[in-house]
Amino acid sequence: MPVPRRFDRRPPERDTTRINERIRVPEVRLIDDEGNQVGVLKTPDALAFAQERELDLVEVAPEARPPVCRVLDYSKYKYEQAQKVKQARKHQQQITVREIKFRPKIAEHDYDTKKHHVERFLRHKDKVKVTIMFRGREVTHPERGIAILDRLAEELAELGVVEQRPIQEGRNMTMMMAPSKAVLAGTAGGEAAADEVFTEGETGDVAEKALESPLGQEAAAETSGNGQGTADGEGGAGPGTTDDEGRDGGNDAAEAARTEQTADAPADTAVS
Repeated sequence: MPVPRRFDRRPPERDTTRINERIRVPEVRLIDDEGNQVGVLKTPDALAFAQERELDLVEVAPEARPPVCRVLDYSKYKYEQAQKVKQARKHQQQITVREIKFRPKIAEHDYDTKKHHVERFLRHKDKVKVTIMFRGREVTHPERGIAILDRLAEELAELGVVEQRPIQEGRNMTMMMAPSKAVLAGTAGGEAAADEVFTEGETGDVAEKALESPLGQEAAAETSGNGQGTADGEGGAGPGTTDDEGRDGGNDAAEAARTEQTADAPADTAVS
């Protein structure tokens, strides 16, 4: 069953500009259709002046004493004014304010994800309200929230500017970021990753973090040790030998290996 519409008790909007017979003041200051001042006339005389030219007498300054009236085509005047308002609205840029919330103990991965959201909002030329939510005794450590907000502003300095510095209101700390001039002009560096969560830059960060971890460092050290041991075995000097003898021995061993591989090649081919 359709919901019945409520009765709108507001009066209909109508034009409050007084024209022609709606002008009730005894005299007016008249301006003709070419913009020249005619002078102060009685209202009936001013109305007759407009009717002779098949135009309207329009009150343009009702607060003046006497009121100022102008002779013009009122329908054409209203149409031109509506077109001006329409053009102004078309070129008007609407700014949307987005909000994203952080926690003072946010994990690194969650921080990266939310940072990408802020980056996407800024690339879309929206303002971003960044909020740090404190719970319980966390409110006694506002420096953690300030550190997160400062880090975010520093990492997104190319895309956004801090419009409002971090301020604490109760258990929330807020900071307002606006798109930078480069973003508004469309000259910001990098590709706009509007709908992507992970980008190429983030993959590199993950690789660096893996190398920085204890397991990554151990694997890197083991790889480096294996490479060094191979080099020492092939061309290094053995115990009790000089450097020149070691290099000569390494060269002889490499030459013998190449000769043996060359000699075995026809046999392998014949077998196959």
